[in-house]
Amino acid sequence: MTSQHPTIGSLLRALRARNDWTLKEMSQRCGIPLSTLSKVEHDRLSLTYDKLLQISQRLNIRMSELFAEHDNVSEPAVTARRSIGRVEDAVRVTTPNYDYFYLCPELRRKRMIPVVTRVRAKSIEEFGELVHHSGEEYIHVLEGRAEVHTEFYDPIVLEAGQSVYIDSNMGHAYIAAEGCEEVVLLGVCSSADDQLMESLLHMHGESGKVAAK
Repeated sequence: MTSQHPTIGSLLRALRARNDWTLKEMSQRCGIPLSTLSKVEHDRLSLTYDKLLQISQRLNIRMSELFAEHDNVSEPAVTARRSIGRVEDAVRVTTPNYDYFYLCPELRRKRMIPVVTRVRAKSIEEFGELVHHSGEEYIHVLEGRAEVHTEFYDPIVLEAGQSVYIDSNMGHAYIAAEGCEEVVLLGVCSSADDQLMESLLHMHGESGKVAAK
Protein backbone atom coordinates (compact mmCIF):
# COMPACT_ATOMS: atom_id res chain seq x y z
CA MET A 1 0.00 0.00 0.00
CA THR A 2 1.56 3.30 -1.09
CA SER A 3 1.32 6.39 1.08
CA GLN A 4 -0.15 9.55 -0.36
CA HIS A 5 2.44 12.23 -1.03
CA PRO A 6 1.77 15.61 0.58
CA THR A 7 0.73 18.51 -1.64
CA ILE A 8 2.13 22.03 -1.61
CA GLY A 9 -1.16 23.07 -0.04
CA SER A 10 -0.98 20.57 2.82
CA LEU A 11 2.67 21.45 3.50
CA LEU A 12 1.95 25.19 3.65
CA ARG A 13 -1.07 24.53 5.86
CA ALA A 14 1.10 22.47 8.21
CA LEU A 15 3.76 25.21 8.27
CA ARG A 16 1.09 27.77 9.18
CA ALA A 17 -0.35 25.53 11.90
CA ARG A 18 3.09 24.94 13.46
CA ASN A 19 3.55 28.70 13.79
CA ASP A 20 -0.04 29.31 14.93
CA TRP A 21 -0.64 31.85 12.14
CA THR A 22 -4.01 32.72 10.65
CA LEU A 23 -4.29 32.70 6.87
CA LYS A 24 -4.23 36.50 6.94
CA GLU A 25 -1.04 36.57 9.03
CA MET A 26 0.62 34.08 6.68
CA SER A 27 -0.35 36.25 3.71
CA GLN A 28 1.12 39.37 5.31
CA ARG A 29 4.34 37.61 6.25
CA CYS A 30 5.08 36.00 2.90
CA GLY A 31 3.57 38.62 0.57
CA ILE A 32 1.22 36.18 -1.19
CA PRO A 33 -2.42 37.37 -1.54
CA LEU A 34 -4.78 35.78 0.99
CA SER A 35 -7.13 34.48 -1.72
CA THR A 36 -4.19 32.82 -3.51
CA LEU A 37 -2.97 31.15 -0.30
CA SER A 38 -6.46 29.87 0.43
CA LYS A 39 -6.72 28.27 -3.01
CA VAL A 40 -3.26 26.71 -2.65
CA GLU A 41 -4.08 25.26 0.77
CA HIS A 42 -7.23 23.68 -0.66
CA ASP A 43 -5.24 22.29 -3.62
CA ARG A 44 -7.14 24.40 -6.14
CA LEU A 45 -4.00 26.28 -7.21
CA SER A 46 -0.26 25.63 -7.26
CA LEU A 47 2.69 27.99 -6.86
CA THR A 48 5.58 28.67 -9.21
CA TYR A 49 9.18 28.22 -8.10
CA ASP A 50 9.55 32.02 -7.88
CA LYS A 51 6.62 32.24 -5.45
CA LEU A 52 7.99 29.39 -3.33
CA LEU A 53 11.36 31.15 -3.26
CA GLN A 54 9.61 34.35 -2.20
CA ILE A 55 7.90 32.53 0.67
CA SER A 56 11.14 30.98 1.89
CA GLN A 57 12.94 34.32 1.74
CA ARG A 58 10.17 36.32 3.43
CA LEU A 59 9.77 33.71 6.18
CA ASN A 60 13.55 33.34 6.51
CA ILE A 61 13.51 29.57 6.11
CA ARG A 62 15.28 27.23 3.69
CA MET A 63 13.34 26.02 0.67
CA SER A 64 13.79 22.46 1.94
CA GLU A 65 11.83 23.33 5.09
CA LEU A 66 8.80 24.11 2.96
CA PHE A 67 8.78 20.50 1.82
CA ALA A 68 9.67 18.92 5.15
CA GLU A 69 7.09 16.53 6.57
CA HIS A 70 6.72 16.66 10.35
CA ASP A 71 5.56 13.88 12.62
CA ASN A 72 1.92 14.59 13.47
CA VAL A 73 1.76 11.87 16.12
CA SER A 74 3.56 13.92 18.75
CA GLU A 75 1.72 15.00 21.87
CA PRO A 76 -0.19 18.27 21.47
CA ALA A 77 1.22 21.25 23.32
CA VAL A 78 -0.51 22.11 26.61
CA THR A 79 -1.61 25.74 26.40
CA ALA A 80 -3.12 25.80 29.92
CA ARG A 81 -5.76 28.24 28.71
CA ARG A 82 -8.73 28.82 31.01
CA SER A 83 -11.63 31.23 31.04
CA ILE A 84 -14.60 31.49 33.40
CA GLY A 85 -17.85 32.06 31.49
CA ARG A 86 -19.94 34.71 33.24
CA VAL A 87 -22.97 36.23 31.54
CA GLU A 88 -22.10 39.66 32.97
CA ASP A 89 -18.72 39.50 31.19
CA ALA A 90 -20.13 38.24 27.89
CA VAL A 91 -20.27 40.11 24.59
CA ARG A 92 -24.00 40.78 24.21
CA VAL A 93 -25.60 41.08 20.78
CA THR A 94 -29.28 42.02 20.52
CA THR A 95 -31.21 41.25 17.33
CA PRO A 96 -34.95 41.29 16.58
CA ASN A 97 -35.14 37.52 17.23
CA TYR A 98 -32.46 36.82 19.84
CA ASP A 99 -30.31 38.15 22.64
CA TYR A 100 -26.89 36.50 22.30
CA PHE A 101 -24.38 36.32 25.17
CA TYR A 102 -20.99 35.25 23.78
CA LEU A 103 -19.05 33.76 26.69
CA CYS A 104 -15.29 33.77 27.40
CA PRO A 105 -14.66 36.66 24.95
CA GLU A 106 -11.06 37.24 26.08
CA LEU A 107 -9.84 33.97 24.50
CA ARG A 108 -8.65 34.39 20.91
CA ARG A 109 -8.87 31.70 18.21
CA LYS A 110 -11.24 29.51 20.15
CA ARG A 111 -12.01 26.11 18.62
CA MET A 112 -15.49 26.39 20.14
CA ILE A 113 -17.72 29.44 20.65
CA PRO A 114 -19.99 29.09 23.73
CA VAL A 115 -23.10 31.28 23.67
CA VAL A 116 -26.25 31.65 25.76
CA THR A 117 -29.22 32.76 23.67
CA ARG A 118 -32.61 34.17 24.68
CA VAL A 119 -35.10 33.48 21.91
CA ARG A 120 -38.03 35.85 21.38
CA ALA A 121 -39.29 34.97 17.87
CA LYS A 122 -42.51 32.93 18.07
CA SER A 123 -43.01 31.97 14.41
CA ILE A 124 -40.81 31.18 11.44
CA GLU A 125 -42.52 34.03 9.57
CA GLU A 126 -41.45 36.43 12.31
CA PHE A 127 -37.93 34.96 12.29
CA GLY A 128 -37.39 35.41 8.53
CA GLU A 129 -34.79 33.62 6.42
CA LEU A 130 -32.98 30.62 7.86
CA VAL A 131 -29.42 31.25 9.09
CA HIS A 132 -26.31 29.62 7.53
CA HIS A 133 -22.71 29.75 8.77
CA SER A 134 -19.63 27.53 8.74
CA GLY A 135 -19.04 24.64 11.13
CA GLU A 136 -21.30 22.66 13.42
CA GLU A 137 -23.29 23.53 16.52
CA TYR A 138 -24.78 21.92 19.60
CA ILE A 139 -27.87 23.49 21.20
CA HIS A 140 -29.20 22.56 24.66
CA VAL A 141 -32.51 23.94 25.96
CA LEU A 142 -32.08 25.42 29.44
CA GLU A 143 -35.52 27.00 29.88
CA GLY A 144 -38.77 26.86 27.92
CA ARG A 145 -39.57 24.89 24.77
CA ALA A 146 -37.75 25.49 21.48
CA GLU A 147 -39.05 24.77 18.00
CA VAL A 148 -36.12 23.89 15.72
CA HIS A 149 -36.40 24.54 11.98
CA THR A 150 -33.76 23.15 9.61
CA GLU A 151 -33.40 23.22 5.85
CA PHE A 152 -33.66 19.47 5.21
CA TYR A 153 -35.73 18.20 8.16
CA ASP A 154 -39.22 18.69 9.54
CA PRO A 155 -39.49 21.06 12.52
CA ILE A 156 -39.11 19.50 15.98
CA VAL A 157 -39.90 20.75 19.49
CA LEU A 158 -37.26 20.39 22.20
CA GLU A 159 -38.22 20.47 25.87
CA ALA A 160 -35.95 21.80 28.63
CA GLY A 161 -33.05 19.38 29.04
CA GLN A 162 -33.16 18.19 25.42
CA SER A 163 -30.65 19.11 22.72
CA VAL A 164 -29.80 18.96 19.02
CA TYR A 165 -26.51 18.79 17.07
CA ILE A 166 -26.53 20.12 13.50
CA ASP A 167 -24.37 21.08 10.54
CA SER A 168 -24.41 24.89 10.71
CA ASN A 169 -24.01 25.20 6.92
CA MET A 170 -27.59 23.90 6.73
CA GLY A 171 -30.19 26.64 7.08
CA HIS A 172 -31.56 26.70 10.63
CA ALA A 173 -33.64 28.72 13.08
CA TYR A 174 -34.71 28.40 16.71
CA ILE A 175 -38.03 29.91 17.82
CA ALA A 176 -40.17 29.77 20.95
CA ALA A 177 -42.62 26.86 20.70
CA GLU A 178 -46.37 27.43 20.93
CA GLY A 179 -47.42 28.65 24.38
CA CYS A 180 -43.86 29.65 25.34
CA GLU A 181 -42.99 33.33 25.74
CA GLU A 182 -39.20 32.97 25.78
CA VAL A 183 -36.59 30.21 25.44
CA VAL A 184 -33.07 30.14 26.90
CA LEU A 185 -30.53 28.05 24.97
CA LEU A 186 -26.92 27.08 25.59
CA GLY A 187 -25.11 26.71 22.28
CA VAL A 188 -21.61 25.67 21.28
CA CYS A 189 -20.46 26.53 17.74
CA SER A 190 -17.34 24.91 16.30
CA SER A 191 -15.50 25.41 13.03
CA ALA A 192 -12.08 25.06 11.40
CA ASP A 193 -12.38 28.78 10.64
CA ASP A 194 -9.83 30.68 12.76
CA GLN A 195 -12.10 33.72 12.66
CA LEU A 196 -15.35 31.97 13.65
CA MET A 197 -16.21 34.53 16.33
CA GLU A 198 -15.77 37.40 13.88
CA SER A 199 -17.86 35.51 11.29
CA LEU A 200 -20.70 35.00 13.76
CA LEU A 201 -20.70 38.64 14.80
CA HIS A 202 -20.62 39.73 11.15
CA MET A 203 -23.59 37.43 10.46
CA HIS A 204 -25.80 39.57 12.73
CA GLY A 205 -25.26 42.45 10.32
CA GLU A 206 -26.76 45.87 10.88
CA SER A 207 -29.72 44.41 12.81
CA GLY A 208 -27.46 43.44 15.70
CA LYS A 209 -26.47 45.83 18.47
CA VAL A 210 -23.28 44.83 20.27
CA ALA A 211 -22.57 45.67 23.89
CA ALA A 212 -19.60 44.47 25.93
CA LYS A 213 -18.83 45.13 29.57
